[in-house]
Amino acid sequence: MKPVFRISLCALVLLLAGACARHKIIPDRKLAQIFHDAFLTNAYIGDRQMSVDSLKIYEPVFAKYGYTTEDVYYTIGNFSKRKSARLGDVVELAIEQLEAEGKALNREVAVLDTIDNVARRAFTRTVYADSLIRVGSLRDTARLRIAIDVQPGEYDLRLKYLVDSLDRNDRGLRGVVWLERKDSTRASVYTTTLRRNRTENFTRRFTVDSTHRRLRLDFIDFREKPQRPSVTITDLMVDYTPRTSAAVDSLYLQQLDIRIFADEFFRAALPADSL
Repeated sequence: MKPVFRISLCALVLLLAGACARHKIIPDRKLAQIFHDAFLTNAYIGDRQMSVDSLKIYEPVFAKYGYTTEDVYYTIGNFSKRKSARLGDVVELAIEQLEAEGKALNREVAVLDTIDNVARRAFTRTVYADSLIRVGSLRDTARLRIAIDVQPGEYDLRLKYLVDSLDRNDRGLRGVVWLERKDSTRASVYTTTLRRNRTENFTRRFTVDSTHRRLRLDFIDFREKPQRPSVTITDLMVDYTPRTSAAVDSLYLQQLDIRIFADEFFRAALPADSL
């Protein structure tokens, strides 16, 4: 990150070094702060690929500190006349400030990420579960046609299955899962071929928005004329995790409720004359 700061700030300095009119000298620390703000302005514009004209984009930055573009020109042009002053030192001050702010922001982002993860885990819940489903006839296949009403967030489906040697569907079986939209069309359709004679894990994650109304599971889909199946499903579970923003809001409200309850409890426990 530091080389990027240095290159950008040095480029800015070179662009500013062309003026010769006599104006105010800017103190080094304020000049470093101007370089700092100008770099952020430049980064913002570059990130959005905005078209700009010359250095006019920096004029509001200079004005913020009470200086004009000519003052900045003049200050940079006079560095060569100051025996103990180096423009590079001012640039380094700006770089150090940018790096310190970057580290602080990274720490804040890490804290926010932790809060997001805690909130998501705290409000994840199981919305459907079945420990054992045995399908030994065509009529039993209805037990594996499951529909779950959904709301925005993420749904994690997981199960184990075994297609054993008693299954009579020689061309094999398929499992199909999908999201049903409000207009009854399908989205996020996933089809898997069921392997035979060994227990297999199946997992799938669905991201649900307001256009969806159900998660559907049809875990036995015949490739040809249906014959007697022999399938065992175990540990079927669907977990729901709300959207991060909703989970965080719920976490804050939960903490607020706990704090209010604690305040009321201790207030009730204390003698009246101590309040």
